[in-house]
Formats: sequence, structure tokens, C-alpha cells
Amino acid sequence: MHPLKIKSRQRQEQILLSLKKLDYLTREQIQTLHDLKSDRNARRVLQDMNKYLNTFNEGRRKVYYLNKEGREKVGCNKPRYKLTTSEHYLMRNDLYIHLGRPFHWRNEIKWIFGEGTKQEITVIPDAVFERNRKIHIVEIDHTQKMKKNRKKVEKYRQLIQYNAFKGMPRLIWVTTTEYRRKAIRELCEGLDVKVYLYHEIK
Repeated sequence: MHPLKIKSRQRQEQILLSLKKLDYLTREQIQTLHDLKSDRNARRVLQDMNKYLNTFNEGRRKVYYLNKEGREKVGCNKPRYKLTTSEHYLMRNDLYIHLGRPFHWRNEIKWIFGEGTKQEITVIPDAVFERNRKIHIVEIDHTQKMKKNRKKVEKYRQLIQYNAFKGMPRLIWVTTTEYRRKAIRELCEGLDVKVYLYHEIK
């Protein structure tokens, strides 16, 4: 097989693996993650992968996700569907890119602490990763009610008391307004927390 053909297939596989990991990606996000250079080149590459991908529009952006054939190609068991809003996923993926693509990044992993006891706590962060032996917990505050955010922070406080994270984790939030950033900072007072506004990481 011609070396350029091999390189093209390898690039396609890497893009499919990114979609497996990150669920939904815009063309611009794929372009950044896989160094596809110009918009024209990115469109061509994605057009060549048409049989593996489904798309829908989020505002003026085209969003890509794996179809059945794409999932089979990279061994993905989690089906994806067209969404009425994908902004939550796209915000999370922009943070992933902004933070330098953490190697151990995992989305929506259910953690159960003290399972089967009266102290059992279940929490599902939007993402989690480990860096410098410290757990980092990602929360995306798009249209979330602040009451729900408060309950989640209370769970994290309990888990820190139980030393469930083997030390103090870092909470990383992305939100949409300065007002919401201030509210989240107040909820997380005393914790190791970083709160980004979305426009700061795009």
C-alpha cells in the first residue's frame, strides 16, 4: 500500500478514536486535535470518512459523532444519537483541548464510595483525570440549576472528609457568566477549585 494511503488510514483511525473518547466533536475541534491545517483540508478529510460518521448542526457549527460502522471500526459499544443541544459536550471538549489533552481523561465515570453502607455516595463527574498524582474533577455548568451544583459540591466535600481521593482533588468548572462563576466559587469555598468562563478556553 502507498505510504500516503497508510498515513491517511492511520489519521482516520485516530479521528475515530477521538470521537470514541469525546462523544461529539465539531470540525474545528477535530482540526485542532489532529492538526488538519486548513479548513478546506479538514472538510476533505472528514468527507472521506463519511461512511463512519453522522452529523448534525449546533447553531452554525457542524457536529460529528460515530455511526454504527464507525463504532464497529474502533470497538465502541456506546451508541451516540443526534442531540437537540450538544453544547455541554462541546464545552467539555474545549476544556480537554485547553488543558493540553490530559492522558488519563475519562468522561462520566460513575464513582460509588462506601457501596452497600449507610454512608454510600454516588457521584458522576463530567470528566476526571489524574495529573501529578492529583485527581482533577471536571464539571460543566451550562444550563445547570445552581441547586444541583450545590448538591454535587456537598458530595465532594463528604468524599474529601472520607479521604476518598487520597488527598485534596482539584475541581475544575466551566461556566458561562461572571455571575455564575462567582456563585460556583462561593459553593466551593475552602476547596481547590478553578472556574473558567467558556470564552476563556475557546
